[in-house]
Amino acid sequence: MTDTTQAGGWSPERSAAGGHNPYLIAFVVSIATFMEVLDTTIANVSLRHIAGGLAVGIDESTYVITSYLVANAIVLSISGWLATVLGRKRFYMICVGIFSVASLLCGFAWSLEALVLFRILQGLGGGGMATSEQAILADSFPPAKRGQAFAIYGIAVVVAPVIGPTLGGWITDTYSWHWVFLINVPMGLLSLVLVGTLVSEPSGAEEERRELLRNGLRIDYIGFILVAIGLGSLEFVLDEGQRNDWFGSSMILGFALMSAFCLLALIPWELTRKDPIIELRLLGQRQFAACFLVMLGTGAVLISTTQILPQLLQAELGYTAMLAGLALSPGGLFTMVMMPIVGRLVSIVQPKYLIMVGATIVMITMWHLTGLNQDITYGYAAWSRIFLGIGLPFLFLPVTTASYDGVPPEKTNQASALINVARNVGGSMGVALAQTVLAQRQQFHQSRLVEHVAPSDIGYQQTIDAMTRYFQAQGSNASDAASQAIAWVGQTLQRQIDFLAYIDVFWTLAVIGALMIPLALSMRSIDLNAPARGH
Repeated sequence: MTDTTQAGGWSPERSAAGGHNPYLIAFVVSIATFMEVLDTTIANVSLRHIAGGLAVGIDESTYVITSYLVANAIVLSISGWLATVLGRKRFYMICVGIFSVASLLCGFAWSLEALVLFRILQGLGGGGMATSEQAILADSFPPAKRGQAFAIYGIAVVVAPVIGPTLGGWITDTYSWHWVFLINVPMGLLSLVLVGTLVSEPSGAEEERRELLRNGLRIDYIGFILVAIGLGSLEFVLDEGQRNDWFGSSMILGFALMSAFCLLALIPWELTRKDPIIELRLLGQRQFAACFLVMLGTGAVLISTTQILPQLLQAELGYTAMLAGLALSPGGLFTMVMMPIVGRLVSIVQPKYLIMVGATIVMITMWHLTGLNQDITYGYAAWSRIFLGIGLPFLFLPVTTASYDGVPPEKTNQASALINVARNVGGSMGVALAQTVLAQRQQFHQSRLVEHVAPSDIGYQQTIDAMTRYFQAQGSNASDAASQAIAWVGQTLQRQIDFLAYIDVFWTLAVIGALMIPLALSMRSIDLNAPARGH
């Protein structure tokens, strides 16, 4: 191993850029990843239209999302091993090809069963894109410049969920839900042509691959089965749990037990394999483990707020899907501006301090949202997303960069896979947590507030009398006015219950932001000068 590799985990012969500008490579490999992440959020917006077009119920249409997430999680977890065996460039192009063909099939799906089948295929293709891209970027740039490279990658995975709801609403309203999937086809073809032409397979990685195959490829079948069932079941539980009353459902309980058993059995099994399909030993390193946990929290906050804010604006304030999506868009613009700035900072400021800044911004933003009420404006919602958009790059880029510190070059694929698993699973956990807190706190606040809605309560009597007079003044007779007054109190009470529950959700997310601060402090300092000496 060369001094360069020892110092920074990188050497010129490992570059995937070949003779091309590495920033061009970063842009090229980000195209398909942006498409894949965008597709996930666009599909969420189009569920009602898909259900109507295929003549199925809304609950049934959610399997369009669940099937994709389960397949995505399974491939994502083993994508590091697959990229090593097949080669990073080759594996990336296979994933893009499968995703593009599956998108075409989804666009022409004739039934829900066919669409779910094609979505599983799409998830299998999409699961390996982000991991391969990160590994290619890590190979294309010396460590001193990785922060700038990951800024381009960060735009793909952080901004895409922000613009997804708006774009999805526009495409569905203007054309049809079929185009939500069909737009992926030309982007996929463009990505295949550019990657095939410009990206090189790092010579060092290719030598490791040939050495692995020369010694005889030992496939960890049991490890694959355990991770497939474990993560697949976990994704199903997180996505369907709230809709099926969590552990009150025998189906959810069964999948939860199956997931727990497989994931617990996976630990001793993988730790005793010579060629594990998932390198769990990385999680035993303090630096990588802290990065993994922070990425879990980052994914939870990013994806849950992307879902919960539009839901709040549409359900409680009467926004259209398009307008609710536009409330998130300014945050995406600020994220795009901040990405290159933070990318430069990563090379001169210790990542753990940048992560602390990002976690603090996230915590304060979520705390700011606890002040919402029925009179909030569009600006209030947009500014809260802008603040979050400023903070996310301070989390995403330093975590991605720091996660490679101390990781041998031959483990880059595995490290990338685990970090992306953290982002995806964290997002699913965040959504499940937000929806569960929302439902349970609605029940809690309802049980407390209805105590005051009783004929014997003086305040209730006065409110009913005042509103009855108001509706009479609007032209209603005494009987109708009394009924309208009771209905108005019920509607007002329900809105107050809902807002209080949303406030509790944001308090929970603020706590997640706060917990990321000590995790950042636990990280070790990186020698920022070592990469410069290496190259």
